[in-house]
Amino acid sequence: MLLNEMSFDARALSALDFPLILSALAERSATTLGAARARSLRPSSDAERIARELDEVEDALFGVSLSLGGIQDISELHARAQEGRVLTGPELLTAAYSLDGAMTVRRAITANSRGPLREVAEDLGDHSELVRRVLSALDRDGAVRDDASPRLRDLRKRIEPLRGRIREKLAATLDKWSDVLQEHIVTIRRDRYVLPVQASRVGQVQGIIVDASATGQTYFVEPAAVTQLNNELTRLILDEEAEVRRILTELSGLLASDSAVPRTLAAVGELDLIAAKARLARDWRLNRPEGVAGGTYDLREVRHPLIENPVANDIALGETKLLLITGPNMGGKTATIKTLGLAVLMHQCGMYVAAASARLPVVRDVLVDIGDEQSIEASLSTFASHLKHLRYVLRHAAPDTLVLVDELGSGTDPNEGAALAQAMIECLLSQDARGVITSHLSPLKLFALETPGLKNASMGFNLETLAPTYVLQVGQPGRSFALAIAQRMGLPGDVLQRAEELLGPDAGLMERMLEGLERERAELRAQLDATAAARQGAEAELGRVRQERETLEARRNEMLAEAAQKAESLYADAIERVRTLRARAQEDSARPRVMQELRELRVAAQKVRPAAAPREERGDPIRVGSAVDVPAYNASGQVLELRGDDLVVQLGVMKVGVKRRDVRLKGEPKPVAAGAPKTRGPRFTGTTASTFQNELQLRGLGVEEAVEELRAAILEAHALKESPLRVVHGKGQGVLRRLLREYLKSDKKVESFHDAEANQGGHGVTIVNIRR
Repeated sequence: MLLNEMSFDARALSALDFPLILSALAERSATTLGAARARSLRPSSDAERIARELDEVEDALFGVSLSLGGIQDISELHARAQEGRVLTGPELLTAAYSLDGAMTVRRAITANSRGPLREVAEDLGDHSELVRRVLSALDRDGAVRDDASPRLRDLRKRIEPLRGRIREKLAATLDKWSDVLQEHIVTIRRDRYVLPVQASRVGQVQGIIVDASATGQTYFVEPAAVTQLNNELTRLILDEEAEVRRILTELSGLLASDSAVPRTLAAVGELDLIAAKARLARDWRLNRPEGVAGGTYDLREVRHPLIENPVANDIALGETKLLLITGPNMGGKTATIKTLGLAVLMHQCGMYVAAASARLPVVRDVLVDIGDEQSIEASLSTFASHLKHLRYVLRHAAPDTLVLVDELGSGTDPNEGAALAQAMIECLLSQDARGVITSHLSPLKLFALETPGLKNASMGFNLETLAPTYVLQVGQPGRSFALAIAQRMGLPGDVLQRAEELLGPDAGLMERMLEGLERERAELRAQLDATAAARQGAEAELGRVRQERETLEARRNEMLAEAAQKAESLYADAIERVRTLRARAQEDSARPRVMQELRELRVAAQKVRPAAAPREERGDPIRVGSAVDVPAYNASGQVLELRGDDLVVQLGVMKVGVKRRDVRLKGEPKPVAAGAPKTRGPRFTGTTASTFQNELQLRGLGVEEAVEELRAAILEAHALKESPLRVVHGKGQGVLRRLLREYLKSDKKVESFHDAEANQGGHGVTIVNIRR
């Protein structure tokens, strides 16, 4: 992040311990590029940039994991190459590995992120040709490979055999010269093969003295027999070195000509900084802040990120422009100021903050006066140093700044200090500034009670243990507890009494008033806790009652389902017996007995399965999501919507609107016509003495079922010598009427059939005459 046109005061950043935050961020960087960016990070006043950087951190936390380890800052190598200098093999290898790592990161982000990290990764350049050339020319140690060029391969193929020839030739002379040699070995000096000859006998060996030992006791002599071979070897080695240098020069030129390297390194540093922010957020359990317009600050459970096991507090500024925190020393007032300041700075650096939730504005500057300072060079006292800082604060305070002042009015006479502090607070309020001020001065507490925009607050203190609780209590001024602490520490009673007398009645009144406020606050808190507990208990009881009601309702539905299933089973058994008896009724000898059993079964079936209660009485089982059959479409589907008596049902790719009465739940018995007895098989009404009922209701049945019911009814009527049979099939589109009449034409037990009279059903009823 670059500095904006509005630069935050470096002294203020130091006073808030912000450099420690940056150090923690740098420690979590994987590269020197990212660490350098972390240490130089400064808050921005660009709201759009802050929001974008927070999006980037969120993408790194929950989108793609950034792995930048192994990528090094090669900017210095790139600059040297551009100067025309030849880089070594290991240096070129470092550059290639780093650029290859950057391209790997780009591929990972492109494949796994759809967020803002993709935009940052676009600056990672394509260096594939440079990487390919370097890795194909150098081995893993940075040495130039034999196959880096055809000439180098040829030279090295010639060098090694020549070395072998020289060694063999010298080895053959070792025995010949053994009496003049210092050691019985062949060695190399200045890239030439030589023998170690005793200095005193060097004249006995024909050859060239190449080198001497540090003691002068040994000369390294190149025998004349290998001089020509050594010369050839030297020439080949020089040619090899020239070819190696040519290859390294070419690779260095490739690096120098790659103009995308600086942009890639900048993108690596930015991505590493983003990854470090994400690691810090995980390590410190930070959360994303929300940027808001205006001077509204709302932090919930905010804590100081650099304090171990800190106490979390709520801090809010808005209608309350300035918060005045009073209370004893070492109670956490300064830490509270720094907590707010660090949250603002971290937010404007595109970092998560140490709060459960945070709504923060973007400020132009944080104006700070914290700590005791003396300037020896300027001959300024602590009080004068405070005034110098306060002058800067008053000069720059505005609605878009945050003011943080610690111990306002201290360092001088309390009465004058209080007057000066009140005047400064009035000035800050007139400038519509927002911030937090701490002080020990009692007159400021009364001033805060009467001044709009200024609110009292205090840090909690346990008088029993003489220890602070570090809990921020907004709305209540703090007590110094000086006399109370002195009493607990065992100061003589007469000294304490005299101290109270010297304080005067007004001071005692103030302490008593604060004590009363604390007592009332404690009582109110106890009442609120009791109310919350009672409400929680009531909610728990309500939940229990609801659970019991749901359990009872579920059990009721289970019992109804079990009863319906049992009745259905009994009814199905009865129907099966009826059909069996009808088959037996074909035999004349068994007919009287069968007919009698049929009558008994019909009466029993009506008792077993009484007419169902109306749907509205038993509760409509059809719900959104229910699977239903729609006979009119000869299809099944799922209920999408309930609209009173109308339903919207999904049938395959088609949505249709149907009436409730025209569908049935999957697995539910098919509905019969309204008013008909709810038993399967022929349905008759009549008054014959034999209980034969001569009306058959077929409305609402499918074609196959209707034909089966008609066939059974004709069989029973023929067996009982009953005629005519009244068949109610309804009018509709006439399909069922036509198919039933086709069946009647084929049944030999039917003598004739015709429509009923107009006033008795007309085309919706067929009168069937049975043969006797």
